[in-house]
Amino acid sequence: MNILIMGPAGSGKGTMSSKIVEAYDIPHISTGDMFRAAIKEGTELGMTAKKYMDEGLLVPDEITIAMIRERLAQPDCQKGYLMDGYPRTLNQAHVFEEIAAELKKPVEAVLNLTVDFEELANRVTGRRLCKNCGAIYHITNFPPKQEGICDHCGALLVQRSDDTVEQLRVRLDEHHKNTEPVLAYYAAQGLVKEVNASRTIEEVWADIRAILEDLQ
Repeated sequence: MNILIMGPAGSGKGTMSSKIVEAYDIPHISTGDMFRAAIKEGTELGMTAKKYMDEGLLVPDEITIAMIRERLAQPDCQKGYLMDGYPRTLNQAHVFEEIAAELKKPVEAVLNLTVDFEELANRVTGRRLCKNCGAIYHITNFPPKQEGICDHCGALLVQRSDDTVEQLRVRLDEHHKNTEPVLAYYAAQGLVKEVNASRTIEEVWADIRAILEDLQ
């Protein structure tokens, strides 16, 4: 299965991606993780991307595209892929379609996780992150056993500086501006599957599972 997963920050893409990977044994590919892995491995593309990232600049499309082509050609993508966070723009969608066709791995479904603003604000402002191991909690939905302390490693939990309602509005504006044309592009091909992600994890996963079972 070749799948894209889309949705604003706080919509649950990470949680659902983990479940998809576990159930269907396909790799979860995010551009951020891909950059970090390439930099860690010291690849030529990774080092080029690092120069831009170190200067706080966006990595140019041609570098991102080359890395994605390289990644999708790897053996673990034989069964398919779950692409997260790409394509973000209409131009990227057009180029990605060319890459996918070239590798004979065309997109089969686009999962669009939708959440109303009030629920997103609750999720984002209540999110807490372990400074040490990166575990994520929520003060009401998924609290740690001891307030402010990570269950796994005992380190302090913190609130990210951008996990505010104000920053959420900025991110949502950017998401809608960039993503709506991409969704319209895939919707015209009949590929977009809308998923109401305002509900419980179990309910959202049941819907996604049903969608993916129909693909097989």
